[in-house]
Amino acid sequence: MFNFKEIFSVTLILFSVIDILGSIPFIIIIRKREGRIHAEKATIISAALMVGFLFLGQSILTLFGLDVASFAVAGAIVIFIVAMEMILGITLIKDDPDAKGSGSIVPLAFPLIAGAGTMTTILSLRAVYEEVNILVGILLNLMFVYLVLRSSVWLERVIGKSGFAVLRRVFGVILLAIAVKIFKTHAL
Repeated sequence: MFNFKEIFSVTLILFSVIDILGSIPFIIIIRKREGRIHAEKATIISAALMVGFLFLGQSILTLFGLDVASFAVAGAIVIFIVAMEMILGITLIKDDPDAKGSGSIVPLAFPLIAGAGTMTTILSLRAVYEEVNILVGILLNLMFVYLVLRSSVWLERVIGKSGFAVLRRVFGVILLAIAVKIFKTHAL
């Protein structure tokens, strides 16, 4: 049933794909823009997306006539736009003034936490690991995500304004590289 080696492997793989630590600058930007981060809402929605995709992902894509590669490329484009915002210090994704507080859902829960890379990885993991071990790996990652989201004010204070500016651009470039890698892997 539970295989701790599989759980450890799945947890590490998802941790590197979700990269919540690398997303800290973007989380701080969303918090400043929205006024606060709804950590519970973002974590629960991310959990629903990931667990739902674990069990229904392939069927959902097939229902819409999509393949994993198309889904991954679409997510890569959104990640690319987010990376450009971070690097250039501009806003491309405009907020809907009537949807205040939605930043915890889009782009935080999706596509940053439970994006195309995460969903594609979950589908790939199903071919190698038992579903119960993948589920535990998802839940362990979500607990860590929740802690990071809840700590965004403290993290910003520790990092400072100049450190934040540097991190935002550095992680923007890393996010851009991830988008290019996903695009290259699935489009070419």
